[in-house]
Amino acid sequence: MSDSGQSGGQLTLWGGGTVRTFRAHWMLHELGLDYEPRLIGSRTGETQSEEFRRLNPKEKIPVLVDDALVLSESAAIVTYLADRYGAGTGLTPEPRTDARAHYDEWTSFILMELDAHTLYVMRRHRDLADLYGEAPAAIEAAIAGFQKQVAVAERALAHRNHLVGEQFTGVDILLTSCLDWAVAYQVGIPERLDAYRRHHQQRPAYRASRELNFSVSPGA
Repeated sequence: MSDSGQSGGQLTLWGGGTVRTFRAHWMLHELGLDYEPRLIGSRTGETQSEEFRRLNPKEKIPVLVDDALVLSESAAIVTYLADRYGAGTGLTPEPRTDARAHYDEWTSFILMELDAHTLYVMRRHRDLADLYGEAPAAIEAAIAGFQKQVAVAERALAHRNHLVGEQFTGVDILLTSCLDWAVAYQVGIPERLDAYRRHHQQRPAYRASRELNFSVSPGA
């Protein structure tokens, strides 16, 4: 599923239709790796199959299979792929450097403050309200929390288009995907961050992976 590049073994990525699966597909395309996309959606019953539950008993997507390695969690997959197959690309900073420390810091911030604590709260009580219940107050608080925390990224990107150093890395995948998610939910984002988002949307890997990932329904 790529134009170029060689992997060390058979790569399979399970999952499609969500922002979190998109991140993993995007990195695979950035690296030009050949892989098999298994585009199962969340909450479609496919994540409860015996085959999938053997890979990930959490019943969550995405899941990367690289020969004997089975890896879940979108940020872990993004970082692993760049570390393992992206030598010389700069898609992740070198270990034990200040840049890598900041990469890890941004990863934690994006996953916690922008994804799990705000955007996913909106998903739980809007898209998945039949499972988790309607909670307008929680959604309002989540929107306010997102806008407060995303301002930190706005300040960091005041005069540049990359969170770490001077080139595109995996944390730009994470942040751009969260900004896309916010826009899809009609949550306002600062003009500077919208320009940053649109800048990275021009990457060929973004376009190819987005078309593939969102060719399937995420599931209810």
